[in-house]
Amino acid sequence: MVDDSYAAHRRALADAADGQHPLEGGWKPGNLRWLLARVGPVSISDFGQDLDVSAAVVHNRGGFHDATRAVFPHLDALIAYRLLFGIYSGIVPDGIADLVTEDIDWAGDSTILLSYIKRRTAAESLNLPRRAVRLLEQWLAHSALLRTFMPPEERRKLWVGVSRAGGSRRIRRIDRVAVQRWVLRHGVVGNDGQPLKIHRSRIRTTHEAMRDKSTWTGSSRATIDPNHTPAVEGDHYLTAATPAQQQAIETVVEDAQHDMLRRAHPPTVITEEDAAELAGGYPQLVAAMDLDDAAIAELVGGQRDVFTAACGDQLSGLHGPKGKPCPARPWVCLLCPLAVFAPRHAVNLLRLKAFFSRQWQQMPAAQFMAVFGPYVARIQQVLDRFDPTVLAAGAAHIADQDDELPLRPEEMTA
Repeated sequence: MVDDSYAAHRRALADAADGQHPLEGGWKPGNLRWLLARVGPVSISDFGQDLDVSAAVVHNRGGFHDATRAVFPHLDALIAYRLLFGIYSGIVPDGIADLVTEDIDWAGDSTILLSYIKRRTAAESLNLPRRAVRLLEQWLAHSALLRTFMPPEERRKLWVGVSRAGGSRRIRRIDRVAVQRWVLRHGVVGNDGQPLKIHRSRIRTTHEAMRDKSTWTGSSRATIDPNHTPAVEGDHYLTAATPAQQQAIETVVEDAQHDMLRRAHPPTVITEEDAAELAGGYPQLVAAMDLDDAAIAELVGGQRDVFTAACGDQLSGLHGPKGKPCPARPWVCLLCPLAVFAPRHAVNLLRLKAFFSRQWQQMPAAQFMAVFGPYVARIQQVLDRFDPTVLAAGAAHIADQDDELPLRPEEMTA
C-alpha cells in the first residue's frame, strides 16, 4: 500500500507538471492535479469555487477525489506508513505519533539518528535501520507538497495527511478505531479468517523477534527461540531434569552473582605510579591477590600491563581457562577485580571512551546499554580519579579511530 500510494503520488506530480488550468485545458486528470498542486487540499465546494461551478458539478464530472488521493497523502496511506515504520524501527507507538521533523538528525547520506519520547521512560535516540531510513525518506518526499499548505506549527509534525480523499480536514491523530476501520476496508485478516486485531504496542516485540530470528543472537526477550515466551522456554527447555543439569544451572547463577559483586567493588586506581602507594592504599587487594614485593613492582612498573590496566594475574582463569592468558576484551578489564589503573593508562582509557561514543552512535540504545552500559559507567569513575592535566595531555593523542584499539573485525565501528 505504501509503495502503490507513493508511485501514484509521483505520477500525479508528473501529470501536474504538464497540466494547466481546467478552464483552459479542459476537465482532465492532469489539469485537476495541476490545480490541486496550487490551491492545496481543499474541499470539493472550495475547488468548485475556483472553477466557478458548484460542488455538484465537480462531483458529477468525476476525477476530483482520485486526484486529491494521488496528490496528497490521505489517512489510509498514513496508517500504512506508520505501521510499517514501527515494524522497521521498533519504536513504540507513542514515540512514533509525536515525532516532529526536528527529531530527524542526518548523520550522512544514508544514516539517521532519530530522537523520540518514550512516555514510560524518557527521551531516547535510535540509529535507524536501513529500511526505516529509506521509508522515512520516502514519506518526507510523499508529504512535502502538503506541508507547503500547512501553518508553520503543523508543518513541523512528521505525520501529516488529509482525513479523507476530497476533503480539506487534516489529520489530528490516529486512534484505535481508525486503525480498526482501516483493517476492515482493506480486508486484513488473521489465520482464523477474522479481521486482524493490530496491537500497535506489540509491534516493538515483533521487531525484536524479526531481528533476533535473522541473527539468532542478542535477544533480551528470548534465549532459545524468539517465537517463544520466556515462560514457555523455562517450562520446556530450561528445566533441570538431571543432577548434572541442575549443577550447571546453579553454576550459571553463581557466576552471575559473582559478576554483580565485582561490579559493586570500586576500581583500583593509583594516582601515582608508586608501589608503596598501591600497597598502602589497597591492603585488601594485595592480600586477595597474594602479591609479593616483586609482583607489586611489576604491577606499578608496567610489566603486567594489558591495554587498559595492569593485570594482577593474567593466568587466574577469571574470564577464561585457568592457566591460559586471559581472553577478555579490553573493556572487560574495567570491571575486573584484578585490574589496577595508573596514569599511564589514561590515553588508552580515553581511546576506549571514544570507542564507546562511536558505538553509541550506531547501536540502538537498549542494545548499547546491554553490551557496554556497565563499562561506560565504570570508565568514567576511573577517569574522574586522574589529574585533569593527565587527561588533557592524553586527549592530544586520541585520533578517534578503531585502529587505536585491539578490536576484532566484527567489533569495528560501521
